[in-house]
Amino acid sequence: MRILFLGDVVGKTGCLKIEKDLVDQIDKNKIDFVVVNAENADKTGVGLTKDICQNFYKCGVDVITTGNHVWDQKEIMNFIEKENRLLRPKNLIEPAPGKGFQIYNIRENIRVGVLNLMGNVFMKKCDNVFEKSRIFLNKYKLKEDYDFLIVDIHCEITSEKNAIGHFFDGKATLVVGTHTHIPTNDARILKKGTAFQTDLGMCGDYDSVIGMNKDNSLNRFLKKTSSKHFPAEGEATLSGVIIDCDIKTGLAKKINSYIFGGILKNS
Repeated sequence: MRILFLGDVVGKTGCLKIEKDLVDQIDKNKIDFVVVNAENADKTGVGLTKDICQNFYKCGVDVITTGNHVWDQKEIMNFIEKENRLLRPKNLIEPAPGKGFQIYNIRENIRVGVLNLMGNVFMKKCDNVFEKSRIFLNKYKLKEDYDFLIVDIHCEITSEKNAIGHFFDGKATLVVGTHTHIPTNDARILKKGTAFQTDLGMCGDYDSVIGMNKDNSLNRFLKKTSSKHFPAEGEATLSGVIIDCDIKTGLAKKINSYIFGGILKNS
């Protein structure tokens, strides 16, 4: 069993890269299950739409996760209520449209659980992520309720992401951080068997400031303009991880960073 998880898709260039290359990459890398965080996939660089989701499903994406920008395109509120393949952070303050966790049945009756969480530090108000995670792990068990568990911790700071990784160690197949758009060089398997990377990076143009036009971003930092951020438009890089999973234990056997296309290269 092989899983591909791609980091935050940013703007039109990130969407076009997925539409152009993902089907071929799934085939070449023998991928069985694909998760993509798409909370920045709209052409404005914030939020996502029904059309974006449906295009991604056609390209082989099995599940879409999100984060603090999930509601920035208001149409998604109605769509997420009907679409189980689109998740929002489970620890959003209730009531909130949609779901933060779902189990997906794939080939040979394999069950894959996907849990979408959001951090508390420097993020929009949400329930305590560790308390919600504790409640979740008391209710659901690896190899009982699902064969594999994938966790997206959409989070600003590295320490909170690291802590969630250790909290789920041995109880999840994969824990990955999203949100900061820069891939961290720490892909590894934790002591109890859970694959982990602090941040997956983004699917976007890296000749930018975290996916946004670099000149406009610099002018904002220099107080020369108050113009809104907008996405860079150069060729995107697909950035994430590929993990090989053990069907007997539900834990990870191998994790590799995944970088494809654009100006960013695997080290």
